[in-house]
Amino acid sequence: MAEFLFWFGVVVVVYTYLGYPVLITVLTLGKKGYQARAEAEGFEPSVSLIISAWNEADWIRQKARNTQEIDYPADKIQVIFMTDGSDDDTPDILKNEFPQFETYHKPGRSGKIAAMERGVTFAKNPILIFSDANTILNKEVVRNIVKHYADANIGGVAGEKRIIMEQEEAASGAGEGIYWKYESYLKDRDYAFHSVVGAAGELFSVRRDLFENVEPDTLLDDFIISLRVAGKGFRVAYAPDAYASERPSADTEAEMTRKVRISAGGIQSIVRLRYLLNPFGRFKLWFQYISHRVLRWTLAPLMLPVILLANIGLAVEGDIFYVALLALQLAFYAASILGYLLEKKKIKLKVLFVPFYFSMMNVSVYLGFLRYIRGQQSVNWARAKRAT
Repeated sequence: MAEFLFWFGVVVVVYTYLGYPVLITVLTLGKKGYQARAEAEGFEPSVSLIISAWNEADWIRQKARNTQEIDYPADKIQVIFMTDGSDDDTPDILKNEFPQFETYHKPGRSGKIAAMERGVTFAKNPILIFSDANTILNKEVVRNIVKHYADANIGGVAGEKRIIMEQEEAASGAGEGIYWKYESYLKDRDYAFHSVVGAAGELFSVRRDLFENVEPDTLLDDFIISLRVAGKGFRVAYAPDAYASERPSADTEAEMTRKVRISAGGIQSIVRLRYLLNPFGRFKLWFQYISHRVLRWTLAPLMLPVILLANIGLAVEGDIFYVALLALQLAFYAASILGYLLEKKKIKLKVLFVPFYFSMMNVSVYLGFLRYIRGQQSVNWARAKRAT
């Protein structure tokens, strides 16, 4: 039994983090996610860009100026800033210094998703684009999103999230940057195969007539909104040339807080999207959803302690092969702990970035699960502190 549990766990973990990327790469050899279409030439649909900003007085001018620089016909882009709940100067700065944008404000904080959904009620155009207030967009962002909508089968578009890294970063920041490069590659291959399985809230888009309000206590609104679009039979495209850039988390605690919230939201999403666990009628999406998302938030983290305990039991029996594997496991976790301790002392050692971030990511799943079942994760979460 110990041997079975050990190898079953190894297969699950290896498939989740390495096997699926290799498999989806093989399945999409020679394929591009986006093929230029003749009808995309000169395709300029009207769009509504909705930006939710809560107490962003220190950052909002930069975001507004960045929005001004977007290369798209002014008469075809409606910019909406939602500042609900802000009790600093964010609404006043926008209204007084950037009157060309629509700014809507109401006192009382109900969370980002409530502000987003209220923003949609003011949207006048068939394409919705959502962006966070603390990110910077590239000038061609709108053009590079809307070209995908020339295909009537595209119901949404996921932009790329980029982490702006300095030459030397803390382990959490460097790990975050590596992780998002890995995620971006998977999204590209997912789209080449069929559809992106979950957009990031920093930048994503959906057709106005496919947008659905989510439950008020939803934690990962971007993920659920985009997956419900895919669940209706539409593809969600990936646009790596439309990107939102931001700095990494300021420190380990900030990144851990963010990861725990995401993990709690991941468990909630699996429950609310349980109809996607049925492979019949949407086999491609089911295969991607299980492989790319569900295993990461459920079976893979669960198997890590099982693998370790089973390996200890097998090594005690004296089999040199399992003794060697146990030594490798212990060395990996020791590297994770050392990476954490050195990061706390502001000592950077890049070789420890990956084991540290991998371990932190999986620990956060356990903490997120506890937070979810206890109902302790509020939609009014505090933003993770970002590096300056």
